[in-house]
Amino acid sequence: MSNLNLLPNHVYGLTETYGPVTKSYHMPAWNNHPEKEKYANMARQGHGFITSLPIRVVKTNQPEGILVDVEKNGQEIGEIVFSGNICAKEYFNDPEASRKLWAGGVLHSGDLAAWHPDGSAQILDRQKDVIISGGENISSIALEAMIIQHPDVLETAVVSSPDEAWGERPVAFVTLKERADIKTIPDQVLDSPRLVEWARKKSSISRFMIPREFVIVSELPKTSTGKVKKNILRRWAIGDYS
Repeated sequence: MSNLNLLPNHVYGLTETYGPVTKSYHMPAWNNHPEKEKYANMARQGHGFITSLPIRVVKTNQPEGILVDVEKNGQEIGEIVFSGNICAKEYFNDPEASRKLWAGGVLHSGDLAAWHPDGSAQILDRQKDVIISGGENISSIALEAMIIQHPDVLETAVVSSPDEAWGERPVAFVTLKERADIKTIPDQVLDSPRLVEWARKKSSISRFMIPREFVIVSELPKTSTGKVKKNILRRWAIGDYS
């Protein structure tokens, strides 16, 4: 697309914001950055539309209704919140969910993000999908971005599974590219141990965060719109395939 001078703009929003409410604006200076950095910048969720107030990223360790912004350093993680005249007012016949949605007078997205110095937001995970292992937060999105780099992996999704020692641990489900599981040399068949070994050698992610279990499946369960059903994968991770 870049060779055709087509610059995709990343937009982001929720049903509760009536569609996209942020946009990543392409900066000409990015063209001078290394390719990996350039595309990482383009993939950010960006800034709020003029039809809404600027988005904020707030700390998640505060009492309900207390809003404290995270530092705009691209490192600290918080929750994206919205306000403005295109946000939903409430959930139908669900006052408790509506109260939580608008705690502190802003609409809570449930998306965890970093806030960069230029004011752009970068989603790192869904709050409900973060894996807490031994008191440390592990981003399922970061793990998925690492695993998808394997040349034989077509799709991947990472979920949490209960762990007696650490509380939770990540489990990765993967689908393989066509015939990637059929090698001419038998001892080169791609399996869970080989994927674990590859991840530990190739990844810059901390070793304790890397899944100890990769489950190879024929396809990932998805909604009609193509979204992976992680609730089903969590059941699969504990052996419940019903």
